[in-house]
Formats: sequence, C-alpha cells, structure tokens
Amino acid sequence: MTRAERIQQVGYDYASRAKIRTDACNLCGSDDQVVLTHRDRYGFPAQTVACARCGLAAMNPRMAAREYAAFYAQWYRPLVSAYHGRTIDAVSVQREQQAYAEEMETLAGPYLEPRRGQSFLDVGGSTGVIAIHFAKRFGVDPTVIDPAPDEIQEADKFGLKTITGLMEEWDPGDRRYDVVGMFQTIDHLLDVKATLEKIRSLLREDGLFLVDIVDFRAACLKNASVELATKIDHPYSLTEFAMESYLARTGFDVLRRSYSADHHLVAYVCKPAAPRPDHLPERSEVRDFFRELRQVQNARPAAGGSA
Repeated sequence: MTRAERIQQVGYDYASRAKIRTDACNLCGSDDQVVLTHRDRYGFPAQTVACARCGLAAMNPRMAAREYAAFYAQWYRPLVSAYHGRTIDAVSVQREQQAYAEEMETLAGPYLEPRRGQSFLDVGGSTGVIAIHFAKRFGVDPTVIDPAPDEIQEADKFGLKTITGLMEEWDPGDRRYDVVGMFQTIDHLLDVKATLEKIRSLLREDGLFLVDIVDFRAACLKNASVELATKIDHPYSLTEFAMESYLARTGFDVLRRSYSADHHLVAYVCKPAAPRPDHLPERSEVRDFFRELRQVQNARPAAGGSA
C-alpha cells in the first residue's frame, strides 16, 4: 500500500472542517502575505503562507480550535502512523520521547540542577516522559498539560499532575511556575504570540523557559520540498529568526541554543526579560529565506520526505 493510500484509508476529511482565515501576521501584524504551498505533506488542500515582512510561515486558513481538539483526540496519531507506515501512538511514541528527554537533559542540565524542588509545567507534555525524566533527574515538581486524552492517560500512569486541554484555552488562575518547558509543541499552537505571553506571565521572574522548534528552513532543505515540510498539525512553521523575534517581543532572553542530533530541531534555554515589542528579523535575512525557498521549489521534485 502506498503512503497516499494509507492516508486515504485513515478517512480524515480535512476539506470539510471549519476553518479560520487570518489577515494579520501573528508575529509582526503585517497583512502582506506570500502563498508558499497549496497542499501539505499529507496531500490535504492546506495553504501555507509566509509574512513578507518577518518571514513567519503559517497555515492560512487553518482549522478552528474545536476542530483541532477533535483532531488530536481521534485523528492525529493514526494520520502520522499512516504517513510513516508504522504505528505511532501514545505508547510507542514514548521510546522516542525518552531519547529526546535525555538530549534535553544535556542542554538544560546546568540550568536545572540548582532548581530541585521547584515547580515545572510541561506544555504539550504528551505522555509525560520528559516531565517524569526531569523529575527524577533534577527533582522538579512537574505538571503536564496536553490536548490529547489518550496521551494524558499515559502521563497519569506516572502519577503526574495533569491537565487535558489546549494551552490557549486553559485558565491558570493565580498559578505560577519556576520552570516552563514546551518541547516539540510550539509548531502545534493556534496562537504562538498569545501562548508565549501567557507563559511569560506564568513564569516567576527568576524562572526558566525551555522551548524548541522544528526548523522550517531545515525541514525544507532536508526534504528538498516546501510542501513536505508543512502539515495540518503544524499551524505555524517556525525558523530560527522568527522564533528569536517571538522570544524577544514576548519578554525572553536566550541563554543557550542547540541543534538536535538530527539537525531538525532548534532548542532554547531562556530567562524572563523586558519585552522588546519592536524586535523583527533583519530584512536581508527574510529576503535570503524567500530566495532559498524558491530555489527548493524550482529544483527537481523530491521523491519523498522525512519532515
């Protein structure tokens, strides 16, 4: 069975889902958008655009929040499994999450060692593997929030404090945290700016923020395709320069950055800082990004991809 046949067999009707169109860039507010793709890696009619001013790439239109809640509850893992041709579910994914937890331990260890006993919120924490690893290794007190009920059920088995839901819709009340982590999650958010602002407000002034991105530029080059680097489960496709502008604008300073072992992810260790709301990528950097994308688009089509 081909990949396209496996995806079709899942039966997800993306075209019929309720969508929202956005005119303003989530990062800089510009309404000058460039259409990059008309389909995503699954073959769905999902359009990705990029802001001509800051280079932020995003799905536009994207599914409504209620559609994404249903998608993560029922369709996300079967669709990813069909794409890769192997079972990827709340149980099997834990092996990969454990390997990534160990990689993040190396990156964040020097900053987490002094924080034993402090509170840790893992945003999009999936099955809780990273949260429990950090609890054992650094003695932090973890809470996991994730929109997928089956993954939260796995986190519950570790005895973790858990919250089922989208970060954008969660009301934290007066809760504050010493450390917030967001691993392999930010690309899934429906509103990156608002979520980073919420995290900044949740974080104590001497706190620590750990976050990573799937580098859209790296994914395009790795797959030799822009389409294969986009997918409906990633409303945003972030680059290093866009992410670093987000961090500056929402009130974070970068202490350390790291490329993952597969060169696909970029991880950051950050501390709270005064927001720099006017920070934007250099125009030359954005021009180079668009030029690079056009070179990829006009090269020989890729036979497959790994994004």
